[in-house]
Amino acid sequence: MTERKPPGVSFESFVDKQIREAAERGDFAALPGFGKPLADDSAPYDEMWWVKGKLHAEGVSVLPPALALRKEAEDALEEAAAAPTEARVRAVLDAVNEKISAAVRRPPPGPPLNLRPFDVEEHVRAWRAARS
Repeated sequence: MTERKPPGVSFESFVDKQIREAAERGDFAALPGFGKPLADDSAPYDEMWWVKGKLHAEGVSVLPPALALRKEAEDALEEAAAAPTEARVRAVLDAVNEKISAAVRRPPPGPPLNLRPFDVEEHVRAWRAARS
C-alpha cells in the first residue's frame, strides 16, 4: 500500500477501500495458506510457537533420542508389515536393528529405551503368513 490517506477521509474507510480494491485485483489469491482454515486459537499462548512451527516444517524431531528411536522402531514395524517383498522386510528391520543395537550399547540421554532388536525371522514368518 503506497498510496497516502487523503486529508478529510477517515482512516477506517481508507483502509477498507484499499483492502476491497486489492481483493478485487486478486492480490490476496496467491498468498500462502489461501483457502486454508486458520490455526486453532483456543490453545493457551506459547511464546515459542514460531520455533515449534519452524522445527515441524523442517522435519526436526523435538523428541528425546530414546523416544525418537522408539517411534522409528514403531514406524519400521508398520513399514515392514506393508512391505511388498521379503527382502524389503529384512532391509527395514535390519536398518532399525542396527540403530537399536547401538543405542543399547551406549544408551542415549533421556528416558530408558526399553527396546531390543527385532527378531527378523519371526517378523518375516508373520509377513509370509499375512500374505497367504
